[in-house]
Amino acid sequence: MPDLIPAGLQPDALITLAVLAGAVVLFVGNWLPPEVIGLLAAGLLMATGVLEAKEAVSGFGSPALITLIGLFALSAGLFRSGTLDRLRAQIGSDAIRSPKRMIALLTAVVGPVSAFVPNTPIVAALLPVIEGWCQRRGVPPSKVLLPLSFATVLGGTLTLLGSSVNLLASEVSERLGYGSFGLFDFTTIGLGVWVAGGAAMVLLADRFLPDRGSDADDLRSTSAYITEVLIPRGSGLVGQSLHASRLQRRFDVDVLELHRGRERFLPPLADRTLKRGDRLVLRCSRDELLRLQQEHTIVLAPTPEPDPPGDQQNNQRMVEVLMPSGSTLAGDCLRDLRFRQRYNLTVLALRRGNAVLRERLGRISLHEGDVLLLQGPKDAIRGLQDSDDLVVLEELEKDLPTVSRKGVALVIGVLVILLPSLNLMPLVASVLLGTVAMVATGCLRPGELQRAIRLDVILLLGSLASFSVALEKTGLAAALAQALISGLAGWPVYAALLGVFLFTTLLTEVMSNAATVALLIPVAGQLAVGLGQPPLAFIYAVLFGASQSFLSPVGYQTNLMVFGPGRYRFLDVTRYGFPLTVIMTLLVPFLICRHFRL
Repeated sequence: MPDLIPAGLQPDALITLAVLAGAVVLFVGNWLPPEVIGLLAAGLLMATGVLEAKEAVSGFGSPALITLIGLFALSAGLFRSGTLDRLRAQIGSDAIRSPKRMIALLTAVVGPVSAFVPNTPIVAALLPVIEGWCQRRGVPPSKVLLPLSFATVLGGTLTLLGSSVNLLASEVSERLGYGSFGLFDFTTIGLGVWVAGGAAMVLLADRFLPDRGSDADDLRSTSAYITEVLIPRGSGLVGQSLHASRLQRRFDVDVLELHRGRERFLPPLADRTLKRGDRLVLRCSRDELLRLQQEHTIVLAPTPEPDPPGDQQNNQRMVEVLMPSGSTLAGDCLRDLRFRQRYNLTVLALRRGNAVLRERLGRISLHEGDVLLLQGPKDAIRGLQDSDDLVVLEELEKDLPTVSRKGVALVIGVLVILLPSLNLMPLVASVLLGTVAMVATGCLRPGELQRAIRLDVILLLGSLASFSVALEKTGLAAALAQALISGLAGWPVYAALLGVFLFTTLLTEVMSNAATVALLIPVAGQLAVGLGQPPLAFIYAVLFGASQSFLSPVGYQTNLMVFGPGRYRFLDVTRYGFPLTVIMTLLVPFLICRHFRL
């Protein structure tokens, strides 16, 4: 490698190569959150003198990043105002009678919406709608949820606003001197990808999508494990607190509620002294319940009299929540997190893939993609809607007070897209003004604006700009491109584009797609120059390759979001996504050649 690096830049280039190689290892190993890896790499490049501070942090002040911040707020305003309720109603309609028709509808409707709205909130909003449709029609969720994710991925390449990766690629391209992207610059390519990918998804559905079961093994089928018991005379629990008693030390039991006469107490209950005649609502296994009865610790409670109207018991409900990619809860167990005290909610069960866990939940380490069944007050559940760590898979938007603003929010969204399209103002200005308009008109509260911004994404994209700057400044991009040029000499342009696309696609399956774009665009631009081709053609190959993630659940966040609810296994995604990947590998380079007349 040293002989490929310009002599005057060897030390800095070697340092850069070591830092980037270490970052790739960390990305692949998933030992640290992606945004932390990006910040670590940027810090090391500054500390070693490869980059000046201004160069390393230049990405945090880029128009692309500011545009993305505004885009998070705009999408939150659209969802919270109920603007997309009609989309939800159409997809959940009983007029859709088969999985194939549902997949066709998802491709036709969700794809174009994903061109302008980030795909993560789209999937979060539609998951409960599609699961409800599956329940009514008796269709296994595994037959339609993976196409939901893939539909948003395909739609995300229709416009510049479709994905944060698009905005990052535009920023890197402009910084390298190849020019930024317009709102619809690659739409003609994206349209071909969307149509071909949608048709393939429908045709492949019967044979390549698995049947992983339906409501017979649903996460909510926990009625046998939620039991109301009575503390009898002589019980060892009388006069003790839950914390001091043997109930939770010896048995796998969660106390969900305590009833004393007409009084009702909710967690935390650890320090509350128990009395004879107290009723406890327990979550436990049948075996644990039998052991408790045999030791005369508790008895099954008789059916209580109905509570008077307006009693707060009606405020309790059960919901499913998803742990998305990037959740800070991943890697910890519920006991260490003090989950119940933190959220005022009790975990009743956990679904990981097609396995449902109901015992020893406090000791299980949480993973991205897990689905938790929670019970608690509606207010506590509603509060989770503002959390980036958990996604509520319920239709709670109707509880929000801003639904009367849906027309206003829709007008603002249309203007945000229309004004830059007509060259009346820059895209970043349009997005910022649209964000202010959302708050000023009441479509979005100021507090909701702050919570809508994904800080982890902002930190990742801002820090990754240092990758591209370092590759270009040290000459590594030129050296790597020169090595590729010698290997691709005499190849047709189509074959060279195919190689770039395929390499990008495979790399993005094992590391962040944003990191893939930041690393490969400088090399692709230099490669194009060396081959005498338009740099944007090869940059588009990287952009589409990083966006077409169909081979694994961890390659793209929306794949992970549907993995648990669909009860998929790892190879289920590969099986359905492999034919799509082959189609895109052959199609995208062809469309790029047509677009640039190569």
